[in-house]
Amino acid sequence: MAQHILDLLKERGFIAQMTFEDELYKQLETPTTFYVGFDPTADSLHIGHYIPIMAMAHMQRAGHRPIALMGGGTAMIGDPSGKTDMRKMMTVETIDSNVAHIKEQMSHFLDFSEGKAIIANNGDWLRHLNFIEFMRDIGSLFSVNKMLTADCYKARMATDNGLSFLEFTYMLMQSYDFLELFKRYGCRLQMGGNDQWSNMLGGADLIRRKERESAYACTCQLLLTHDGRKMGKTEAGALWLDPKKTSPYDFYQYWRNVDDKDVQKCLALLTFLPMDEVRRLGALEGSQINEAKKVLAYEVTKLVHGEEEATKAQEAAASLFGGAALGGSIPTTEITRDDLAKDARVTTLLAACGLAPSNSAARRLVQGGGVSVNDQKVADVNALVTEDMFGAEGLMLKSGKKKFHRIVLK
Repeated sequence: MAQHILDLLKERGFIAQMTFEDELYKQLETPTTFYVGFDPTADSLHIGHYIPIMAMAHMQRAGHRPIALMGGGTAMIGDPSGKTDMRKMMTVETIDSNVAHIKEQMSHFLDFSEGKAIIANNGDWLRHLNFIEFMRDIGSLFSVNKMLTADCYKARMATDNGLSFLEFTYMLMQSYDFLELFKRYGCRLQMGGNDQWSNMLGGADLIRRKERESAYACTCQLLLTHDGRKMGKTEAGALWLDPKKTSPYDFYQYWRNVDDKDVQKCLALLTFLPMDEVRRLGALEGSQINEAKKVLAYEVTKLVHGEEEATKAQEAAASLFGGAALGGSIPTTEITRDDLAKDARVTTLLAACGLAPSNSAARRLVQGGGVSVNDQKVADVNALVTEDMFGAEGLMLKSGKKKFHRIVLK
């Protein structure tokens, strides 16, 4: 007998909270339509989105139908969850452009053929709502006292800038999404990150009150290190799923270098490897755990960027650490001789290629002894790069022990 999908998700470490657990187990014994929302605040998904995406993929493999809901409407308000200040307002054009990019990315992870999955956009119904009708029909069912107990609101109200009324309505908007998806597609379950728990409860409760029908919420664990820090942050910023924002090589190297204590968790959450294999790899100790990290890096990169890019990243990493040729998959930035004449400082190159987020951060890296050019350590923050330092394959910048970037002179 096949393992129940909730048991599978629990075993792999996805589940944080759920409503009406016994009822939800029974509901998921038959094919069920569910949704996860993605607010298009950037033109790419990042690794923080990857946990719910993997949960969606497991659910789809178990016979359930996912809806990937693009927040073309809610992005115009901004979710206050986990934020200490109000999000920057975006134009409709920017939001719609971001939605188009994210839709394309989602097709890499889910099967949208023959109605097996749906992409919807809440801008289709939220952007044209009548305020008075919405408040009479939906707003009247929400208790302000109860809403203010939500962690996302309490945290914002404790800040100097407080909570705007605009953001206060976000919970109503997200709850209305669930109701709309129930009416359009028979959606019974909302899934998402655990920081969305309060918003998800509002949606499930709205369906039960308005439609007298059952609806459920289930949250996934956030991607955290063993000591509670968010994973997916690099010196250059977020770990993006778009290869133009984070190269497949840098993506591979991030997972190749995770802490030993996080390897088994990452294998369970971020790959489709059987749990027996996950546990075997996670139990390796000493230098052997590096083999598990290589498997993790390859499998996650393959899922996000495809097998060819994963293999190229793997081979490039092996050639670098083995002292062989540079390989074609190492992140590369091209500069002109004019660029070099304008500013040939090592720190400028570090910032330009993304090994440091700014010139000041690049200076700190040099001062800390963590920068080398062509395997020669750089000690002077004003050190310059000269044209004769560029070989046939370019110049190699290195930050720390494991971050490389090739500079090619055009």
